[in-house]
Amino acid sequence: MSERKRLRDNILLALFAAIVVLLSFTPIGFIDLPFIKATIIHVPVILVSILLGWRRGAVVGFVFGLTSLIRNTIGPSALSFAFSPFIPVYGRDTGSLWSLLITFFPRIMIGITPALVYGIYTYWLKHRGASARKGLKVALQLITLTVAGLVGSMTNTILVMGLIYLIFGAQLAALNNVPPDLAIQIVLGVVTGNGLMEAVVAMVITAGVGAPLLMYLQQRRK
Repeated sequence: MSERKRLRDNILLALFAAIVVLLSFTPIGFIDLPFIKATIIHVPVILVSILLGWRRGAVVGFVFGLTSLIRNTIGPSALSFAFSPFIPVYGRDTGSLWSLLITFFPRIMIGITPALVYGIYTYWLKHRGASARKGLKVALQLITLTVAGLVGSMTNTILVMGLIYLIFGAQLAALNNVPPDLAIQIVLGVVTGNGLMEAVVAMVITAGVGAPLLMYLQQRRK
């Protein structure tokens, strides 16, 4: 990798990390939908994963996790104990270090899984798609970007809610005044409610923004 390309990629990395911070601490990172509020904070992480690779994607995912830790510590909500060890676990006097796993691991994985999905397209393009028609390449790229947006978004939702269920299932049930064995229904409700709507938003933005950015980067490499 040339020094010029490395510098450009690091500048883009810093830019997207700054966007994550901006979205995390302002209302810009949330979209009001008819019944729920969807977040788009994970979308820059998905885009970095696709544009700059999984390593830089994981770095921006870590930044996302760090902003989540800070936000839940300085402005706690009922479930903030699941994202910050500085907030006492519901029904206890102290926090839990397991919250760091929930805060960082899913967000880092957001930066990895979209790159793996988009890698399928780049592999096809390199080994079998060189002679394919331009229209087919464009269509397959948009489809792959859309799927990468879906996978990245659901990676966050499923891992966060799955870990909350495994680690703090009893507390989650108590917060919602239901028996512990019904905690799984709360998790599934979030995944199929907020999770799916956030995935739709991520799919649209990833395809709509990712395609022109990829074209721009490809042109800059020439």
